[in-house]
Amino acid sequence: MTVRRTVPVKLDVDSDDAARLHDTVDEFLWAANYVVDHAWQGDYKTTSKAQLQEETYDEVRDRTRLHANLVQNARNKAADAVQSAVARWKQGEYAGKPHFWQPTVVYDKRCATFHDEYVSLATVDGRIEVEYVLPDADRDTPHSRYLDNDDYEVTGAELHHTDGEWFLHLRTKAEVESDTPEQGTTGHSTVLGVDLGVNQLAVTSTGTFWSGHEFDHWRREYEKRRASLQQCRTRHAHENIQAVGRKEAGRFKMMLHRIANDIIKEATENGCTVIAFEELTGIRDRLPGASWSHEWAFERLYEYVEYKAEMHGITVGQVDPENTSRRCSTCGFTHPDNRESESFECLKCGYENHADYNAAKNIGLRYLRRNQTGDDGGAPVGVRLNRGTLNANGEYDPPAGESGQSGSPRESPTLNEARSSDRAK
Repeated sequence: MTVRRTVPVKLDVDSDDAARLHDTVDEFLWAANYVVDHAWQGDYKTTSKAQLQEETYDEVRDRTRLHANLVQNARNKAADAVQSAVARWKQGEYAGKPHFWQPTVVYDKRCATFHDEYVSLATVDGRIEVEYVLPDADRDTPHSRYLDNDDYEVTGAELHHTDGEWFLHLRTKAEVESDTPEQGTTGHSTVLGVDLGVNQLAVTSTGTFWSGHEFDHWRREYEKRRASLQQCRTRHAHENIQAVGRKEAGRFKMMLHRIANDIIKEATENGCTVIAFEELTGIRDRLPGASWSHEWAFERLYEYVEYKAEMHGITVGQVDPENTSRRCSTCGFTHPDNRESESFECLKCGYENHADYNAAKNIGLRYLRRNQTGDDGGAPVGVRLNRGTLNANGEYDPPAGESGQSGSPRESPTLNEARSSDRAK
């Protein structure tokens, strides 16, 4: 079977090459958004890459300095996003017009040459050669497992600019023999549902909680510092405000990286091949007490989980969040009064639990049902709980050697247990 892994590699970029890369990113994003705008015209959205190539290629080439293959990669990125939106419509879900803003460029072997210790990249101002910043070769890292492994071939990459640094997310693949027939079957998946919130930044369907108290504490502290400095109205105070902003972003990004790593660990330890989140669009409007800082944190957390999960062969997706906090994960009854603050009690069947844990299970179930394809071996097998799984019908399957019924207390932490296990890592 084909195994694919993505390895993030830091680049050693000087100021001249950084300027070229910034210009390339700007023009690549413009090109991708131009193609989306073209595809989005009228009642019927254009999803054909061949048609978009014919209708947009010449215009993009005339209006940018992009390498011909970068123009095609921007078109492909745009077409994939439009296709994804249309697919969600067919599932009865909401999807708005895609827009690209994160600083990225997609490279393939036609516009990049990948070497062992450096890469040659096409830019809007010719080719540049940039060295990799690699860890010690003796350490067990994704770099040693995949980049230094002759079995893995680099097939392409995506350039990212994050926190003032340049990274190349190298895509690799290898043909390997599976040890068991099950390993060669990619159609069956176990889903880890993740709910995002204010009091609890993240809660998984396995019953793990990451508190938002630390995040809120430092958010308020940094706001106070900025407010105090703003009263000074001096240049020195302005410089200190900028330093506070950098320190705040650095602290929160470290925190979110830790949570992302924990979520990946939770997924791998429970044999999950899919991590499902709720859609992030409009999440601040849906969550009482959420600020723009929370929205930023949720977007960063999803981004970190997504690229970290790819290295483990785990798929990350989003589902429509409608009623996930009001629906009973046991019987399916949906009512606004099922939830009160952090408590959930179903008015129909009496199921009680922490509301965010109940929502995490519903998110996993929604992904499961959206991807259910029948009995031909292509359907996911369950949503992972802290004990056992939920199948696509919402029925509880206990672990081997245990017995239980759907909704049995053994399959989830109680409200008090969830609060006592609440943690900020």
